[in-house]
Amino acid sequence: MDHQEKLARFEALVLRHLDSAFNLARWFTRNDDDARDLTQEAALRAFRAFESFKGEDGKVWLLVIVRNLFYTSVSRKPPEPAVFDEEIHAPGESSANPEVLLFRDIETRLVRQAIEQLGTEFREVMVLRELEGLSYREIAMVTEAPLGTVMSRLARGREHLRQSLAGYMKSRSGQKGGRNAMSGK
Repeated sequence: MDHQEKLARFEALVLRHLDSAFNLARWFTRNDDDARDLTQEAALRAFRAFESFKGEDGKVWLLVIVRNLFYTSVSRKPPEPAVFDEEIHAPGESSANPEVLLFRDIETRLVRQAIEQLGTEFREVMVLRELEGLSYREIAMVTEAPLGTVMSRLARGREHLRQSLAGYMKSRSGQKGGRNAMSGK
């Protein structure tokens, strides 16, 4: 295969998944700049190794590379404190009433903060399943974990999220019963 054919095939099978690679990298690194660097390095490594790529699912292959690069980089440097970037995670909708927008914004931030607080093994499977839409089998391939492990990590991750958000959801259900959310009446 000549260079042009290789490039065209690489674009069709792998490059179209750069957004997913960046999304996973962003959740891993919790930093846009580091996520861009990680995604760029993953794409470069994928291109260099593309001739050895035998599969048909470029997305899973690229996400495996992102994951492996992340864990390699983590083992080489000390962890940084987690910082939640509200600008990145803020919803962009403006057509609903202000109270609905306020609660939607609060809920989105709370869910994202709860996901960020999960351990890496739970966060990665939650992001791959709920945000990237990967099947359990694909997640098992990306994480190099048995299918049962993926399923239990998802169940535990969801349970951790439920526990993290339980107080807020309880207060919201009380407000839906006729209380004014802003005044508490």
